[in-house]
Amino acid sequence: MQIAGIILAAGKGTRMNSTKPKVLHEICGLPLFEHVGRAMREAGVTKPILVVEDPNDAEWEPYQNAYAFARQSDRRGTAHAVSTAIPALKDFEGPVFVAPGDAPLATPHVFLTLAEKLRSENAACTIATCKLNDPTGYGRVVRSDSGTVSKVVEELDASEAERNIKEVNSSFYCFDAAALRRHIASISDHNAKGEMYLTDIIEILNKAGCGVSSVLIPDSDILLGINDRWQLAQAAEIMRTRLLKALALSGVTIVSPGATFVDADVQVGRDTVIQPMTVLAGKTRIASNCEIGPGCRIVDSQVGERCVVISSQLNQTAVGEGCRIGPYANLRPGTVLGRNVRVGDYVEIKNSEIGEDATLAHLAYVGDAKIGARTNIGAGTITCNFDGRKKHRTEIGDDVFVGSNSTLVAPVALQSGSYVAAGSVITEDVPADALGIGRSRQVNKQGWAKKWKEIVFGKSQK
Repeated sequence: MQIAGIILAAGKGTRMNSTKPKVLHEICGLPLFEHVGRAMREAGVTKPILVVEDPNDAEWEPYQNAYAFARQSDRRGTAHAVSTAIPALKDFEGPVFVAPGDAPLATPHVFLTLAEKLRSENAACTIATCKLNDPTGYGRVVRSDSGTVSKVVEELDASEAERNIKEVNSSFYCFDAAALRRHIASISDHNAKGEMYLTDIIEILNKAGCGVSSVLIPDSDILLGINDRWQLAQAAEIMRTRLLKALALSGVTIVSPGATFVDADVQVGRDTVIQPMTVLAGKTRIASNCEIGPGCRIVDSQVGERCVVISSQLNQTAVGEGCRIGPYANLRPGTVLGRNVRVGDYVEIKNSEIGEDATLAHLAYVGDAKIGARTNIGAGTITCNFDGRKKHRTEIGDDVFVGSNSTLVAPVALQSGSYVAAGSVITEDVPADALGIGRSRQVNKQGWAKKWKEIVFGKSQK
């Protein structure tokens, strides 16, 4: 069975105090509307229709393949928003989900339940409802004496008795496409806000003799729409808890859920331990039997099996199995580590390939370089990769030893088996198995220190 979906995403969200549309604000690595879109797709929608103010704005370009777009340049209410998507459904026959784009906690189960209820009762519309102790701000669900939904009343238009109703509309719907097309035009803006409410279609369908059914959702979290930054933070906390619980149940140890932050697309292997104050963001993949943290931030990176990463940052980095990183290492985009590499404290690497079993124990900078297997980079070593205009490569072979406090001025190559003496400035290639020395000869001036002290401080100084 084909299913369509409409996501209402044209609201400005003025209470966000932001220059970008509300639904583009992110929680757990995805914009708000994308959480709704993913839930719809998992429920069977191939390409949801996204209603926005202007589909041609550059901010929507990354989503053109995943969504169809409808324009709502004149925002006149939720029913008007849905009507802008109707032309895209002119030949569609089947269920149509409608949901707000600022309710990221929706689940596929909610949509699937709505569709099943619509089918089983042969209804024109099914709405999801919740019961709240404090229903302030929500449309109230009014039921007939027989218990069926007769209408939904927005709070501003509700009577005192209707405002006391605890059951509220979640703004998640499933419509029969033909019924939606036939009756959406009957909605008017004769209400307190002068807007076209989609909720009015419930009463219109009932009067037309079309069936309206409902699903009571026990988890009221799906109601949490985002109107300001505090609600954004609250929703993010709920979603993080969901994600961390799923990881834990899959075999990942989460030492401190309240101090661990994961994005929706992160994957972690079994028997990995995530220590506190760790952020796993973007499309990060952590393999099994790793220890990550405390105090790590890993973004869009892949970490192989049996790795240890302590108090470090990895961004767009690929790490082979058995590596040990940190503390306080900074691995920047383009870094690739082979198996069993050791990267120690205060080491920065960017756009470089490090061979297996290589060691960069501490206090080094490696940029735009290739380092061979089993090579040792001493403390204080840097690759001088930038001449003020462009970057240059450093090529280091296998089994090379670079002494501490060395400066490798690119472009330069250290061939396999070569050594570099500590404190050297290397500006020319070092052949295989050779020793490169690039430093001035030491000269000791006998008695110089004593004479200097006498000049500066007087004869009394020793």
